[in-house]
Amino acid sequence: MAEQVDGRQSRPNPETEVDDPRDFPPQEDGFQRLWTPQRMSYVLSNDKQTPPKSDECPFCIAPTKSDQDGLIVWRGTHVFVIMNLYPYNAGHVMVCPYRHISLLTDLSDDELFEFEKASTVAMKVMSVVSKPDGWNLGINQGDVAGAGIASHLHQHIVPRWNGDANFMPIVAQTRTMPILLSNQRDAYAPVFASLAKREGLTAAPAAGDSPTSFVED
Repeated sequence: MAEQVDGRQSRPNPETEVDDPRDFPPQEDGFQRLWTPQRMSYVLSNDKQTPPKSDECPFCIAPTKSDQDGLIVWRGTHVFVIMNLYPYNAGHVMVCPYRHISLLTDLSDDELFEFEKASTVAMKVMSVVSKPDGWNLGINQGDVAGAGIASHLHQHIVPRWNGDANFMPIVAQTRTMPILLSNQRDAYAPVFASLAKREGLTAAPAAGDSPTSFVED
């Protein structure tokens, strides 16, 4: 800090002077930003203020719809794969159990196997259909961890391409999505069905119908 001498401010004392961070340009921290301003409509919505009950949960409601209306890519015995309505990137899907449970540790052994197997199949499907350069996979457990719908477990699988974090979100607050969700679902679904069968996964008998209950007893 600068010292006062006879009411006048002297030169700064180098031993006590603290650098003002505002005097320096921002430093790179090594992180890449995947800007998703289109998700602000969800962040500002009231839909997530209270945990949804199973009969209000979008992940419980989606399997009761047709594959097209529910944006469901694949239905298994214990889990289903669905397009993300507020995607971080084009082709973003989620793997969800039918049961309305919140934690990974709540899954039964059979559910856990299919949950993880369906996630790996999703990556293979993306490799065939859209050929990404990488992926982000993640599960947010609880509101404090950033889960949008904390009461129903879901795993995000986000394809990534070199250069996908471009200037548009920064200068225009816009995320460019090169394909409609319905068209992306239509592209994924037949490939997923084929690869899932090859991987030994059992598909649900019919669209909109599952051999397991959607709601936890």
